[in-house]
Amino acid sequence: MQTSHFRNQLHIRRTKIGFLFLVVFGIGIPGFSQGLFGLTSTSGSDDKVLSYGFFLAGHNASYQIRYSEEFFDPSNSEIHSIYPKFSPGFSLGFTGILRLHDQVNLLLTPKIAFYEYRTDVNIYTPVVDQTDGIDNTVGNSLGYTTEEAVTEATMVEIPLLFKYRSQRFNNTRMYFIGGASYQFRTKSQDEANLDPIVTTGQDFAIEAGMGFEIYFKYFKFAPEIRFSHGLNNIYYAEKNSAEIRDVISSIRRKGITIYLNFQ
Repeated sequence: MQTSHFRNQLHIRRTKIGFLFLVVFGIGIPGFSQGLFGLTSTSGSDDKVLSYGFFLAGHNASYQIRYSEEFFDPSNSEIHSIYPKFSPGFSLGFTGILRLHDQVNLLLTPKIAFYEYRTDVNIYTPVVDQTDGIDNTVGNSLGYTTEEAVTEATMVEIPLLFKYRSQRFNNTRMYFIGGASYQFRTKSQDEANLDPIVTTGQDFAIEAGMGFEIYFKYFKFAPEIRFSHGLNNIYYAEKNSAEIRDVISSIRRKGITIYLNFQ
């Protein structure tokens, strides 16, 4: 009986110790969170009419190509198909913020962006039977061979965006962003005419995305994802090679970008 009573005492003590541990752990977590994310930060930039920041970004961009009616003409015996591919790149820039309301801001975010557009151009070739002792390529067995066209472009982009933010909850806000961007290429048109797929140098795009603002003690960090779609047909048909000149009717830019904003 004495042994049983001693075990009961240990059980009671374990319960008390466990309860005490949970209380201490529960008190410690908010303190740790405050130290990590700076909940004590008042983020004075939220109250300023004008504020600024900078950002780094990585994107995945591609052409959106539309065939012309000539592509579907039976007399087209050269181009089998054209497939644009997404290719990575990066950009950096500054952010100017005009506070219209605690939850509504107007942003001007000029940046310089480095793009690489890759496009597979599949060209008809005679079909060769797979015969032992003959080195037949996969392309020939399919009836076409693939040539990759790579076009590099350094763009200056000037987006003007509206940003709608939720009310601040502890140290975070969620937001939605959208607007339009003017873009122009840094190299001249004469240089661009040497590209495998020739495009014009200016464009307008619409942009939309979402992100989170995270408040630290001395600054805000805002990871964001944004989608963009070009509005202009940038295809410069007259300057392209005879093989693809008439089979494309339009080319537009599109991309997905991850932004790391610091304010």
